[in-house]
Amino acid sequence: MSIERVRAYLAQRGLADRILEFPVSSATVELAAEAAGVAPARIAKSLSFMLPDGPILVVCAGDARVDNPRFKAQFHAKAKMLGHDEVAACTGHAVGGVCPFALKDGVRVYLDASMRRFDTVFPACGSANSAIELSLSELESAAQGVQGWVDVCKGWRESQETSA
Repeated sequence: MSIERVRAYLAQRGLADRILEFPVSSATVELAAEAAGVAPARIAKSLSFMLPDGPILVVCAGDARVDNPRFKAQFHAKAKMLGHDEVAACTGHAVGGVCPFALKDGVRVYLDASMRRFDTVFPACGSANSAIELSLSELESAAQGVQGWVDVCKGWRESQETSA
């Protein structure tokens, strides 16, 4: 199971005891937010894309959406999300549990600026009913294959302005 691989991966980093397993689905941002008892924006969703040189994950805030012009400027390619049937084969995790931990070799991870407004965020842990609360520095050090921070999403700045 994917969550067991994630548990072993996070155990090596001293974080496995912080995995939250819910009795309900957390497969979508809304369901994860409800299960964790937090605002949807604090769910760190992992979006999977295929670039000419291989798969990547962009981990962003739950209220963010990929901005195609920003994505193209950053990665020099059009944003092409993996198909539902390609996600597990490329990342090692099924849709609903995709996370930046215990990934298949060669998957590069980018953290989006949309998460920087939070002290902690909640990425999935390899199953459709799990998450872990991590600070941004913990996420950056625990995520596998992190290439750095990017700013390729939209929608979150507007919600930030209305909540301020």
